[in-house]
Amino acid sequence: MPFEHAVALTGGIASGKSTACNLLRLYGLRVIDADAIAKEILQKEAQEIAKLFGKEYVKNEEVDRKALGALIFSDKEARKRLESLLHPKIREEILRRSEEQERLGGPYILDIPLFFETKAYPIDRVIVVYAPRQVQKERLIEREGLSEAEAEARLDAQIDIERKRELADFVIDNSGNLKQLQSECERVFDEITKNR
Repeated sequence: MPFEHAVALTGGIASGKSTACNLLRLYGLRVIDADAIAKEILQKEAQEIAKLFGKEYVKNEEVDRKALGALIFSDKEARKRLESLLHPKIREEILRRSEEQERLGGPYILDIPLFFETKAYPIDRVIVVYAPRQVQKERLIEREGLSEAEAEARLDAQIDIERKRELADFVIDNSGNLKQLQSECERVFDEITKNR
């Protein structure tokens, strides 16, 4: 049965989900990366993106993710059209990979940034990688080169990080340094695997 041993890992944008996943991998947990799947599918749908939003969003047969991101985070209707195109295909691929993981046994991570927003996966245990909103905003501006308004728009497109923290079964606090994050990941790994 898909997702039976899955543990969802989510958080806010720029909360440190990828780094936390990489650390959990080091402890031996397998990871299905929904963002990587979404990027693969987005590129496969480049022609459809051009039809939906215009040829300026595809350059050299590759989706211009920065330009498309600016559009969908400023236009809710555009975001809904993109989600209608991509989400069913992403879900189908995640389902296929989950079935593969179930055959291997033991817990594994489904790294899915919009777990609470989509409510698309029947997973009982949820890890939230937490960083306060101000920290998320600063990281977004630095990492993506966004303006403060652009960073705020991306943060506003998701459920607030404090609410996600309340909904979590496990919280990995990533408001400090890498050493603290390692310690948090180790603690959560022990909690997840003790009741296999």
